[in-house]
Amino acid sequence: MSPLRADRPISALFDAGRPLRSLEFFPPRDDAGVVALRAAATALQRIPWDFVSVTYGAGGTTRDRTAQVSALLKDELGFTVMPHLTCVGHSRAELAAIADRLHADGFRNIMTLRGDPPKGVAAFTPAADGLRYASELVALLKSRHPDFCLGVGGYPEKHPEAVSLDADLDALKHKVDAGAAFVTTQLFFDNAIYLRFVEKCRARGITVPIVPGIMPVLSLKQIQRIATLSGSVLPGPLLRRLEVASEDADVVEFIGVDWALDQIRDLLAHGAPGYHLYILNRARSALTLAAGLAE
Repeated sequence: MSPLRADRPISALFDAGRPLRSLEFFPPRDDAGVVALRAAATALQRIPWDFVSVTYGAGGTTRDRTAQVSALLKDELGFTVMPHLTCVGHSRAELAAIADRLHADGFRNIMTLRGDPPKGVAAFTPAADGLRYASELVALLKSRHPDFCLGVGGYPEKHPEAVSLDADLDALKHKVDAGAAFVTTQLFFDNAIYLRFVEKCRARGITVPIVPGIMPVLSLKQIQRIATLSGSVLPGPLLRRLEVASEDADVVEFIGVDWALDQIRDLLAHGAPGYHLYILNRARSALTLAAGLAE
């Protein structure tokens, strides 16, 4: 049996001094969804992504499939994979066991999140002997395996539960001080918000790379729902275009991808360390963006 290939830490990719490009998959709920995801990921192989991430279901909804999809992307398709891990519903011992299994399977990068409460539950409550904050999960994972490279979430428009942006920045500083190597932001649609966020982070002594998270709009109703949940604001010009085209899905997607393409070009021109695409398991928009950026 050949020795297990351990992933290269994403922090080493940032050290190369070029913008990184990455994207996020979410684990499907059934086998048919896994087949569709494999097809999308296969189509996306033509682009040299630096890494991909796989989300982690709240309340156990898709957790087994997170492992399945992560292994598929890593071992079958050859991507560098960053699985998500959250505190939701896990004791410290369970989190340590998951960390050990990920490490043994060659994963060296984890997106480390507190996580949202399960659907229908209003407030986050730690599991018995569990963790309350992502900073605690960062500390646990680094103590377990110091060679883990850990990403954490940042919120340019403030986490919906935070009492203020200053308090949210304090929480982010705790996560970085605990050992996080980089930040990936929640989606946003106005680059000025991201640039101000980076300035505030630097003023707080947060020096790690801050990767902008970009979601190309594929549906007006869908993006309005996501923006409400995430606390993101749809700029007036974008919203008006989407409303005019709302009855034509292809035109909506064209507008959404065009807006995202302008965002990414401007972000890279302002020195962003790369971009992370939230693609909702849809290959076409990611391929269109990559083609536009290859001009």
